[in-house]
Amino acid sequence: MLEFTPDAPLLVFGGPYSNLQATAALITEAERLGIPPDRVICTGDVVAYCADPEETSRRIAEWGCHVIQGNCEQQLAEGAQDCACNFEDGSACAALAKGWYPFALARVSSEMRAWMGGLPETLQFKFAGLTFRVVHGGVSLVNRWVFASDAAVLAEECQVASSDVIIAGHAGLPFITRSGHQTWFNPGVVGMPANDGTPDVWYGLITLGRDGVTLSTHRLAYDHRTASATMRRFGYANGYARALVTGLWPSLDILPEAERGMTGKRLRPRLTILQRQVPKSTSAQPAAIA
Repeated sequence: MLEFTPDAPLLVFGGPYSNLQATAALITEAERLGIPPDRVICTGDVVAYCADPEETSRRIAEWGCHVIQGNCEQQLAEGAQDCACNFEDGSACAALAKGWYPFALARVSSEMRAWMGGLPETLQFKFAGLTFRVVHGGVSLVNRWVFASDAAVLAEECQVASSDVIIAGHAGLPFITRSGHQTWFNPGVVGMPANDGTPDVWYGLITLGRDGVTLSTHRLAYDHRTASATMRRFGYANGYARALVTGLWPSLDILPEAERGMTGKRLRPRLTILQRQVPKSTSAQPAAIA
């Protein structure tokens, strides 16, 4: 198990989704915050909807942050013919995947597929006395959808995680919620907006201050118009190309009713303090954040 010193923040993010412009913006943001790549964690799906799967994979790999496998990494590494995203048969999401996944599969090199195949399926670490587990979807099922409104699923996943905090991706929406004494932290994704009517994408920070360990979600603006225009030149996933500009997903198939009801409503950054008593010998001020 890794152990990160609590004297500096950790940055966590999900789903670059082949979005090279958003990935570059995230790297620039980490540099602005003074966070080196060995204190950055990606929850997987480096490749998905957008137009630069090879370039995005290579940029992440060369940057050197921690990355776990998403379902897309697992499928691409095997040369599988579908993304195994857990979309229902006949749904709009499943139909859209028949456009973007073959596009990605044809463009990811054998070198990058080998890199994906060598990524760990999960990551465990300690920070300021708390235990963390990083997963892509669910703890045991890589492509399980876990949303803030589904208390039963959250409770089930937290029970098998055996960690104070579970950091996850896959669902595409940023949220922080408690389940008993455990916390589920989805920092959001950088490759696609959060269906809130804005083109911004999301990442998370873990910091330690006088009041304890803080989890927070943060917006990130980037050159979404170039990312969208690049997709449109190929024409394989125009619904997702529009989403990069409008901030609205082309399909809501995967969303529970509560999350569907938030469509087009601007999300607010979230902040949760998990541990209020911190020994003075280990306390540290969190880094300045925008």
